[in-house]
Amino acid sequence: MKRAFPLFIILSLLCVGVEVNAQLRVANLTVEHMTNPTVVDTPQPRFSWVNEPKNEKVTGERQTAYRIVVASSEQNLKRGHYDLWDSGRVTSEASVLVPYKGQPLASGQDCFWSVQTWDVEGKPSRWSPIGRWSMGLLKKSDWKAQWITARQAKGAPLFRKAFTLSRKVRRAKAYVTSGGFFELYVNGQRVGNDYFVPNITNFTERPGLAKGSIALDNKFTAYRILYLSYDVTDMLRKGDNAVGAMLGDGFYRSTSNHVMSFGEPCLLCQLDITYDDGSHEVVATDTSWLTHPSAITLTGVYDGEVYDARCETPRWAEAGCDESGWRRAEKAEAPIGQLTAHTSPTDRITSVLQPVNIERRDSVIVVSFEKEVAGWVRLKNIKGKAGQSVNVKYISESPLGVQQYICKGTGAESYAPRFTWYVFSQVEVSGLDELSASQIQAEAVNTDVPVSAEFRTSNTLVNRIYDMWIRSQLDNMHGCIASDCPHRERLPYTGDGQIAAAMVMLNFDAAAFYQKWVRDMRDAQNPESGYVPNGAPWQPTCGGGVAWGAALNTMSWEYYLQYGDRQLLEKAYRPMRAQLRNMLTWLTPDSTMFQQMRDPNTGALSYWLNLGDWVPPYGMPSDEIVHTFYLWLCASNAARTAQVLGDKAGQAECQALADRTWRAFHRKFYDADNHTYGDFGPNVLALYMGVPAERKAAVIASLRKEIMDTHGGHINTGFVTSKFFFETLSDCGLHDVATTAMLKTDYPSYGLWLALGATVTWEQWNGMNSHNHPMFGGALTWFMRRLAGINAMPFGADGNPSSAGAGYRHFEVRPYPTVGVDSVYYSLMTPQGRLTSRVISNAGQLCRLELRVPVGSTATVHLPRETRQLGQGFHVLTCQ
Repeated sequence: MKRAFPLFIILSLLCVGVEVNAQLRVANLTVEHMTNPTVVDTPQPRFSWVNEPKNEKVTGERQTAYRIVVASSEQNLKRGHYDLWDSGRVTSEASVLVPYKGQPLASGQDCFWSVQTWDVEGKPSRWSPIGRWSMGLLKKSDWKAQWITARQAKGAPLFRKAFTLSRKVRRAKAYVTSGGFFELYVNGQRVGNDYFVPNITNFTERPGLAKGSIALDNKFTAYRILYLSYDVTDMLRKGDNAVGAMLGDGFYRSTSNHVMSFGEPCLLCQLDITYDDGSHEVVATDTSWLTHPSAITLTGVYDGEVYDARCETPRWAEAGCDESGWRRAEKAEAPIGQLTAHTSPTDRITSVLQPVNIERRDSVIVVSFEKEVAGWVRLKNIKGKAGQSVNVKYISESPLGVQQYICKGTGAESYAPRFTWYVFSQVEVSGLDELSASQIQAEAVNTDVPVSAEFRTSNTLVNRIYDMWIRSQLDNMHGCIASDCPHRERLPYTGDGQIAAAMVMLNFDAAAFYQKWVRDMRDAQNPESGYVPNGAPWQPTCGGGVAWGAALNTMSWEYYLQYGDRQLLEKAYRPMRAQLRNMLTWLTPDSTMFQQMRDPNTGALSYWLNLGDWVPPYGMPSDEIVHTFYLWLCASNAARTAQVLGDKAGQAECQALADRTWRAFHRKFYDADNHTYGDFGPNVLALYMGVPAERKAAVIASLRKEIMDTHGGHINTGFVTSKFFFETLSDCGLHDVATTAMLKTDYPSYGLWLALGATVTWEQWNGMNSHNHPMFGGALTWFMRRLAGINAMPFGADGNPSSAGAGYRHFEVRPYPTVGVDSVYYSLMTPQGRLTSRVISNAGQLCRLELRVPVGSTATVHLPRETRQLGQGFHVLTCQ
């Protein structure tokens, strides 16, 4: 007699999967570039995963098919009840950004998914670990909450709402955002571990922008405000409950002259509660909520924070709080920004540093840490009398806000700020008689974008240069934008951002980060003129020029190269074309570009809207040369974008513009008598573009003389041109010159900064102004692209646009053996999987290349005497 098995057991076995000696293991599941995102509002989210080879010795492995299953609960998924989608077995090598094609997803829908793949021999893998995501509120009518405010002049107000739940809760979610930064609490517990949320966007209209210090028409493509979602099911209980929020000013309201305020800080919060019996209840912000001042009496991103512990309100976010003295919140003027899911990384405490030295100097205690970070110091278990003031002064070359803690005086007390960050490697603490190492720590706080690469060489100086840039870049990532500096301005300069973007993508898992920030740039574009401002979201003190607004174009193309996300290119293409039309309004009679924007109020030429390069070590190149170069670069990128998207007419039009601009550049700026385009960078830009063949050798010789003789082997460019400096030198047979400049330790050089004690990169080669600026890190792609030799390619090995190569489906390996750097190791987690390159050389001659090609990738490898095509696997190539 045959034994019958229940259907759910059979389905469970199918879900677990039977592995028949499969060579693939599935890992790294993401949805819209994020691991288990809590809020997504696109109707067809995109799935990605990585196929890892189980045996590193196997080569030529690839995915031949996949099956994605999605269920409305983890239990359903494990039982094999795929009530949202079962793709079935799909014959495909695709493993990156595969769109959902299942049942329509509802607001608040929880989704659980898994994927199985088949290897080159048709053997199935085990099912992947289970991933999940949750949908946001997809319709405007889903929002029941009202915007509320405390109408409080200063400090961080508290908000609360007490409520009673009559039945057991099956599921509860909080959807929350604010004008300003918020912290959410349920029944006295802080919800989540995010800081400085929501992420920075162009929240709402600001009529005063037209009168800003750098005045622009108050015209933007879109306004936007991001909302977060938290699962608070386990924080609620049957009976009495309370929800509370604390609200800091953030960038929404500021006294700083660096920014223009949006308005009064305000809160939007909605708890969607589902009971066990399937019924629903909503607790949402309205004027029945109560507000009260908090112990934070001063809050400001630039001003700092003052916390008076004597003013704490006991149990303020609990059901039993004494509500006497509280008043009703008021209805706020709602921001006009579109409520959009916060599918982007938030700021978090990303590392903790212990003191390396504590010493008393007169009336202060000086505490030192090993490197400079952006964040704060946390005081732990300190004791003081009621009213005793403990002050922390952060030592920095740029002004920082205050940090003051006023003791309650009832025992051991601990404190760290909430709504601002500081930049420091050393602090002075006053107001305490003693402070031990166990009572203070530094906490680095930044947008949680994990490092996805490892880079090491045999040269200590190169390693230290790389490390100091990594730290500087992290310090400048807050609110899901990259700032120019984390202390003085804290602004989302697009020029600084686009110069460093490739380096960021080569070292960080920054796909979700840039998906958000590039959208900010599209939002900031003038819908009538096509102009893209120097900062996004825009603040009227962001000075810059053509290379700044070009970020919309250059970052979109670089993003596609690194992550293979065609959708972002599709969204960027029309804005790129509109921006080109704006750039063409500044053509000269010679067909070069020379932007000369004027203040809309005074009509005067605006210096801060028309920059070319910036902060060079010796002299500035012509603005017109830099503007024309960027017209060519943007037109070239737009042509490549049109090619990827299949717009042949657009490709032809943009390529024709690029070609005309190329001819105009070389016709106008070349000095035939001296065989040069000029000092301070123009020769680098010309060679990057490609100079006419008959003059190339002479220009290269001029560039060698310019750097080695005129400037003693030092870099001679500002930060805009520095992006192209080292790679262009290497590509033009001047790799020795590039190496000489990189390894210098006197002015101007990265090595000089290190010699002067820097642990992060600086704004200027001479050490003036900010001592934490990541923009010159844009030149360090030379480490990955030339020393390690790894280059992402837009197309496959055949160069055909239909043969996708972006996102490391295909990449090029062309290492440059380097005197003084005998070994180079670079490892990057690409969308396809882990890629590694180890280059061993001797006296500038390549000896050995060890290359790991991920599953799903192919590589074209250029060696001194041959070129090879390689598939997945670990390859050891030797050169005699």
